[in-house]
Amino acid sequence: MTDRPRLSVGLPVYNGEEYLSESLDALLGQTYEDFELIISDNASTDGTEEICREYAAKDARIRYLRLPRNIGATPNHNHVLAESRGELFKWASHDDLYGRDLLRRCVEALDERPDMILAHTGQAVIDGDGRVTVPYEYTLATDSPHAPDRFRSLLFEPGGDDFYGVFRTDRLRRVKPMDSYHHADRTYVAEITLHGPFHQVPELLYFRRDHPTRAERANPSKRSRCVNLDPRRAGPLHPTPRLLAEYVWGFASAIRRAPLSPADRRACYGHLASWLTSRVRPGAGERVEDRAPVDPALLTVSVDALVAGRKGRRA
Repeated sequence: MTDRPRLSVGLPVYNGEEYLSESLDALLGQTYEDFELIISDNASTDGTEEICREYAAKDARIRYLRLPRNIGATPNHNHVLAESRGELFKWASHDDLYGRDLLRRCVEALDERPDMILAHTGQAVIDGDGRVTVPYEYTLATDSPHAPDRFRSLLFEPGGDDFYGVFRTDRLRRVKPMDSYHHADRTYVAEITLHGPFHQVPELLYFRRDHPTRAERANPSKRSRCVNLDPRRAGPLHPTPRLLAEYVWGFASAIRRAPLSPADRRACYGHLASWLTSRVRPGAGERVEDRAPVDPALLTVSVDALVAGRKGRRA
């Protein structure tokens, strides 16, 4: 690795001791090695700090930052991006798993396709024990050369984890930092795709873990999720109607800020209006992990075979 790595991987974490070691092993065991791993510990109260310091002592690619107080998940995600030095950037989660070739394949894809601003791979949902429960077929039109088509696809198609792809850092820094209202990550990715197309590498290399203590599961209400994203959302000034209104306004603001032609801007506003009228449809906004699980025997992929250095859960 050079003094200035080409890729920065930002891993924000709070009380992640249960799965953190597995994720770190998967990231540090990547076949692509020219990256820094920025871990921002959001004042964890469990064994997260001990695990991070142990790994940082063994691998010079790790920069471990410990915050003096819990600032919330969203500011912590923005913090690791602000700390990054690479021309490419990827967010990582403390509980997910990564095929050993994920970073290499994404970097190669961006090198081969200079028009693409993000590269990601095939993905699946895994359970707490690392078993695939929901394979995911990516159907979004985010590779379209037309911004309104990309935007419409992100509005109407459920699922997708492009947030965890590999980005061109300069493009990320052209958009407004991620906010903390309901589904703010969706409006954030939607704004990014208005700046350029995404590429999906046709290999299953990203495994998003769904478990009872994952933030979305541990905070079932919209308000509790948003307070987890930013503690400043607690209190009477941030009722659920405001969080939903900010969500819709987030899409509208993204269209207004994006470098679009007048015709494309009107088309995007039209798609947003159509999406708003469609929200009464049953199942609208369904998440991938909420779909019916599949029989693992029907799957042809072995997570253990794809993930580097997987040692199992830390005792």
